[in-house]
Amino acid sequence: MAMAARRIGAESSVTRALILTTTEQLIRNEGYAAISTRRVATQAGLKPSLVHYYFPTTDDLFIAVFRQGADQSDAMIEAALCAADPLRALWDFFTDTSRTAMSLEFMALANHRKAIRAMLAQHSEDMRARQVEVLSRIIEQRSGSPAPAGLAVFLAGMGRVLVLEGSLGVSGGHAEARAFMEQWLDQLAPVSKASQSTKHN
Repeated sequence: MAMAARRIGAESSVTRALILTTTEQLIRNEGYAAISTRRVATQAGLKPSLVHYYFPTTDDLFIAVFRQGADQSDAMIEAALCAADPLRALWDFFTDTSRTAMSLEFMALANHRKAIRAMLAQHSEDMRARQVEVLSRIIEQRSGSPAPAGLAVFLAGMGRVLVLEGSLGVSGGHAEARAFMEQWLDQLAPVSKASQSTKHN
């Protein structure tokens, strides 16, 4: 006999949204190790069985929280890629510290849960492909210009170093690195006077 499909509550449910918000707050405040169905239920003022109704497993809950955050990040990246100065907007995104806590928790979580690791990897690959697609149209095709895929990795990697070290209180060389990036971005895709004028009007 075929097993019945797992019943999961509607994604538009207010209760589901409360569970996700509560879980995200717990992760931010206490880390992913603090997450359990009972803990989330208690914090949200719900019965554990109701949390299970929406998220049959803890991995289901983690994945939903990640996807919610990923959707927000994707929207930010898309806005950066469509900005008047996409390279700097993308650089600003990669050096934004507002997502540091959650990023660190999910990276640590990915080391212990294969489903989370696979999801993070796929999402990163998808967004990298989107960045490369846009960067290919932005970067001036001249001798010495970096490959778009390499540039995307470099921007993300350098931004991640600054953000992660900054979260630990490390700042040595950061100002110099940022200055170097500004100069390099000027060389890669100089901002036209028209673009500058548009941004200030």
